[in-house]
Amino acid sequence: MPSHPHVWPADRWNTRPVKARVLAVARTLTSATRVLDVLTLLHPDGIERYFTVNPGSAFADRALDDFLHGLPGYTVLDWEDAVRRRFDLAVACAVHASMHRLDAHLVVLPHGAGYNRLVTESTGDTVSAAGLSRHELTHRGRVFVDVLGLSHPEQLDRLRFSCPEALDVARVVGDPCFDRILRSERSRDGYRAALGAVDGRRLVVVNSTWSEHSLFGRHPDLPQRLVRRLPADEYTVAVVLHPNVWSRHDPEALLDDARRMGLRLIPPHQGWQAALVAADCLIGDHGSVSVYGAALERRTLLVATGAAELDPRSPSYAFGQNAPALDPDGDLAAQLELALARDRTDLSDLTDRSLAHRGESARVLRPLLYSFLDGLDEPADEPVLPPYPRPAPHPTGDGPTAYDVEGKSEGTEVSLRRYPFHPDDHTPRGFHALTDDHPGDALRYTAEVLARTEAHAERPAVRWLADTALELPGLAVAVAALGPARHLLRLHGGLLLEARAERDFGCPDPSLDPLLLGSAVASWLADGGDPVGLPHHGLTVRTGEHRTRVSFTAGP
Repeated sequence: MPSHPHVWPADRWNTRPVKARVLAVARTLTSATRVLDVLTLLHPDGIERYFTVNPGSAFADRALDDFLHGLPGYTVLDWEDAVRRRFDLAVACAVHASMHRLDAHLVVLPHGAGYNRLVTESTGDTVSAAGLSRHELTHRGRVFVDVLGLSHPEQLDRLRFSCPEALDVARVVGDPCFDRILRSERSRDGYRAALGAVDGRRLVVVNSTWSEHSLFGRHPDLPQRLVRRLPADEYTVAVVLHPNVWSRHDPEALLDDARRMGLRLIPPHQGWQAALVAADCLIGDHGSVSVYGAALERRTLLVATGAAELDPRSPSYAFGQNAPALDPDGDLAAQLELALARDRTDLSDLTDRSLAHRGESARVLRPLLYSFLDGLDEPADEPVLPPYPRPAPHPTGDGPTAYDVEGKSEGTEVSLRRYPFHPDDHTPRGFHALTDDHPGDALRYTAEVLARTEAHAERPAVRWLADTALELPGLAVAVAALGPARHLLRLHGGLLLEARAERDFGCPDPSLDPLLLGSAVASWLADGGDPVGLPHHGLTVRTGEHRTRVSFTAGP
C-alpha cells in the first residue's frame, strides 16, 4: 500500500465526528451499482463516503459521471485526487492493475454472477477469466488486493490456475446483489404493478448482456417482435440491457417503435433486479441476469450462449450450453405458452455452481468490511441487505394507440386478443381498434372501434360521440370515457349505452379500458348479438384468464 500525505479539508466543519473514510471505486456503471449493494452494509454514522472512477474502461461515459454525482451522501473525486488521499477502506467490483496506487485496504468483489468472461484486453491472456488474472491482481509481482471476494468455492480452482499467489487473499463471500434480489421477493406484487403485469398479464423479461455474441447483438428486433406477437392483455414485456450497451448505443432510439407498442425499457442504473423478481418468464443469454433468473426459479429460455467469450471452465459456460433454448425465428407466442404451461426446468445444478452462501453474504461481508475500520465497531444488529426499490421503466406513454383485434363470443362472454398494430406487419387479424389520439388518418377511416380514453369537460361525451359518428359513419362502436370504470358508447345506428365495470370481491376498485370495452361490444355485435338486450344481460369481457363483468344502461 503506497504512503501518501493525508489530504483532507479541516474536520472542524463537521457536525458528527468522522471516524473512517471509505472509497467506492468504479470502472463502469455496472461495477458502480454493485459497489453500492455492498456499501449498504456500512452504517453511515461516522463514515465519510467517497466515489471515484478508475480510468481506462471503454464503457466509462457521461452517464456514469452523472449517476455518481447524483448519489446522496457521496463525494465524487477524480482518480488522481483519490490516489493522493488515504482511506481506511476501498471497495471495488471490478479490478485493474492501476488500483495498486490506492492508499487503502482494497476489497475487490465480482460485478456479476462470479467471474466468467474472457476479456484479453483486461487479463493479458486468452485463458483467464476477467477478475482472476495475474495481470489484474498483481503489481511488480505482488498481489496488491487485500481481499478478493468470490461468489462460490468453484472460483478458487480457477484462481489457483490463473493467479495462485492470490489464493491467500481470496474469500468466498457469496453474492450481495443476488441476496438483495432474494430479499426483494416480498415486494413482487408492487414490482409487477409498476411494470404493467396486472389484470392477469404475465411478465416476460428480455435481458441481454453486451457484445456481438449477446441476445441484443444477434437479435436486436426480438423485443419488438415479442410485443407485436404476444396478446397485449395477456402479456407485458420488459427489456433489460447491460449498462455497457447503453454506454455505446442509444436503446431508447433503437427500441422506439417497440416502446410505443408497450415495451417497458428498464434504465441501466436500477430496476433490472426488480424486473427479475416480477418476471414470469425470462428470455436471455449468457449474462448474469439469466443466471440470477434461473436461480430464482423463473422459467428461463436462452437465445445466445456466449460460448465464444466465456471461460469454458466457468459455470456460466455450462449454463449457456444446457439451459432451455428459444428459437427467435419460431412461433414466439407458442413457445412461451409451452414454457409457462410445463413444469419448470430444474437448473439448480448449474446455478448452484455460481452462487454460494445464498442469503448469507451480508453476514459474511459486514464483519470483513468493519475489520478495516479501526475507529468503528460493527453494529450489534443483524446485517441486512435492503430490498430494491420499485422499477421505473423509461416512459412508454399510455401504451399502444391502435390494435389488431381478434374476438369470439359465447353467449354473453366475449374473448378478445389484442395485438399492437404496426403498419409494416401485414399479418391478417380481425379488425382495427384505435384511440382518438392515434396519429395519422389512414387507419382511422378503416377502424371498427374508436375510443376517447379521457373525459373532457370542454366537449362532453355525447357531443364527441355525435361528432365522431358524423366524421366516421362506418364505425361499429365509438366509446367516450366518463371515468376509470364508466364509459358511454354509441353503436352504429345511434344507440347510446352507458357501461360500468362491476365490482367483485377480488377487485374492489375496478377499471375498464374503454378501447377494450368497445372491441368487446364490436366483436359481440359481429357475432350476431342484439344491442337492445345489452341492458338486460350485460357482457363478460375475457382476456386470457382474466374476466371483467360489464353492465349496461340506456344512455342519455
